[in-house]
Amino acid sequence: VKDIKEQEVYMGEIPLMTDNGTFVINGTERVIVSQLHRSPGVFFDSDKGKTHSSGKVLYNARIIPYRGSWLDFEFDPKDNLFVRIDRRRKLPATIILRALNYTTEQILDLFFEKVVFEIRDNKLQMELVPERLRGETASFDIEANGKVYVEKGRRITARHIRQLEKDDIKHIEVPVEYIAGKVASKDYIDEATGELICPANMELSLDLLAKLSQSGHKRIETLFTNDLDHGPYISETVRVDPTNDRLSALVEIYRMMRPGEPPTREAAESLFENLFFSEDRYDLSAVGRMKFNRSLLRDEIEGSGILSKDDIIEVMKKLIDIRNGKGEVDDIDHLGNRRIRSVGEMAENQFRVGLVRVERAVKERLSLGDLDTLMPQDMINAKPISAAVKEFFGSSQLSQFMDQNNPLSEITHKRRISALGPGGLTRERAGFEVRDVHPTHYGRVCPIETPEGPNIGLINSLSVYAQTNEYGFLETPYRKVTDGVVTDEIHYLSAIEEGNYVIAQANSNLDENGHFVEDLVTCRSKGESSLFSRDQVDYMDVSTQQVVSVGASLIPFLEHDDANRALMGANMQRQAVPTLRADKPLVGTGMERA
Repeated sequence: VKDIKEQEVYMGEIPLMTDNGTFVINGTERVIVSQLHRSPGVFFDSDKGKTHSSGKVLYNARIIPYRGSWLDFEFDPKDNLFVRIDRRRKLPATIILRALNYTTEQILDLFFEKVVFEIRDNKLQMELVPERLRGETASFDIEANGKVYVEKGRRITARHIRQLEKDDIKHIEVPVEYIAGKVASKDYIDEATGELICPANMELSLDLLAKLSQSGHKRIETLFTNDLDHGPYISETVRVDPTNDRLSALVEIYRMMRPGEPPTREAAESLFENLFFSEDRYDLSAVGRMKFNRSLLRDEIEGSGILSKDDIIEVMKKLIDIRNGKGEVDDIDHLGNRRIRSVGEMAENQFRVGLVRVERAVKERLSLGDLDTLMPQDMINAKPISAAVKEFFGSSQLSQFMDQNNPLSEITHKRRISALGPGGLTRERAGFEVRDVHPTHYGRVCPIETPEGPNIGLINSLSVYAQTNEYGFLETPYRKVTDGVVTDEIHYLSAIEEGNYVIAQANSNLDENGHFVEDLVTCRSKGESSLFSRDQVDYMDVSTQQVVSVGASLIPFLEHDDANRALMGANMQRQAVPTLRADKPLVGTGMERA
C-alpha cells in the first residue's frame, strides 16, 4: 500500500419519513404499504393427489432463501426423489449429493439402516433387531436355541417382538433364499484379484452370494427397507441417476442451468458453488435460518446464511420421513409461515440493488489503471443508488398516493397489508386458499376489512392491537393466566407460539379477584374452539376488539351485523367526506377518541 486517499463521497438521497408515517415524494404525500410475503425457510408440502391421474399424493420440499436460487425436492409417481433448481427441469436428487462429493456408499449410509447377514458353516445368519420385524409376515419359522418364536406364515405381532427382546435374541438363522432381492449397502471387492464383485446398491442374488462367500466375505451388509415406514426411495433414485462421480454430477447440473454451453470443470464447479454456498449470491437471512432450523427441530436458531451439506441432507431426510408417514406437511397460509416486509426493509433492498451496480462500476474503473491520480470521488457514481431509491418511492406498486378523505382513511391506508407487489402474489395466480380467512388471523389481521372484487383477501388490514416482532411475524397481545387468576401481565404471542396454549375469550365472566366464574370456559387451542376447564387456561384475550381492524372497530354493535354488510360498512366509512363542524357521534364504540 503506497498511500491511502480518503474523501467524503455523496451517495444520493433517501426520503425521510414524516412523523405521521408518510413520505413526501415530488410534493405529494405517499404511503408505502407493508407486504405480506412467504417467509424464507424450508416448506414441506404435498400436491394433495392432483398432479397424477392415479390420485397418489406426491410430497415436495422447497428451500426458499431471502435472496438466491430456490431448491426443490419432489417425489414422482414412481417414488423416485428428484431435485429442481429455480423451477427448471428436474434431476435425480442424488445428483446434488454427488456434487457435494458423496459416494454411492456414503449416500446409502446416510439414508438407510443396515441389516447384517453372516455366513457361518454354510448357514446364513441374520443379526436381529426385533423392532424391525413388526407387522411383517414370517416367510420361515423364526427360531433360536431350539425354540420357535413365530411359525411360518404368521404375522409378527408386538407380543412376538417382546418375547424376542426378553430372551435377548441377537441372531437368527434364515434360509439362503431370504437374502435374494436384498440390496448391498457397500462395494464388495475380491481381495485376491481386486475386481469388484458387487457394487453398492446392487440387488443380491444366490449366485452373487456364492461368489461373495468364495472370495472370503463372510459378513454382508444390506439395506433395511419395508413397505410401511422405510421405503427404498433413495436406493431407487441412485438407480435412475446417470452420474457416478462428482464431476459428472456437476456437469449435469451445469447443463441444466446453462443449456447449450459447453461445460468445463472450472465453470461447472464455480456455478455450483455460487448457487447455494456463496454469501454474495445466496442468503437465507436471519428469519430464514430461524425458520429453517425450527422446521428441522434443531436447538439453535442462529447460523450461517448459506446452506451446508447437513442442511440439504436433513431436508431430504425429513421429506422422506413425511413420505414414510412420519411428520406433517406445512400449511402455507399459516401466519407463522408468512411475514411482514415494511418500508425500511424494502427501501434497504432497493438501496442494495443500487450499491451492487455501483460496486461493479468501481471494480471496472479500478482495473483500468492510472491509480495515482484517482480520488474516490472520481470512481463512485452515485446515480445508480439514487435512481434505485427514487424508482422505489416514486413508482413501486406498493408506494401509493395517500388516501386523505378523512382521518380514518389515512390511518387505514397506513395499516394496510398487501400480498401483492414485487416478490409477492399476482391477482391472477392467487387461488382461494390464499385469500381465505385462516384461524391464525385471529387478533393479527382483520377478517372483515378487505376490498370486494379481484383483490379480495389479498389486501388486508392490521388488527387493532397487532404488531410485528423482530423477525417480521405478526403478534397479538394476551393476558397471562396464572393458577386460574387472570393477571394484567401482557404477553405478545406470534402465530407459532400461540398454538401451544389454551386461550380464553375476552368476554369470559370473571369475578372481582380475576377468577373465571364458570367451570367450563370457551377457549381456542391449536386453531380449534372448544370448552376447557378453567384451570387449563393459559392466556386470555385482551379485548373483544382485538380481532378486528380500526375501521371495523368503529362500527357500533358490529356483532349484530352480517359479515358482508360489515365489510361494506368498514370500506365505505373511508370514503366519507368530513363535515365542516365535526360533531361527536351519538352512538360510538369508544374507538373514536383514540
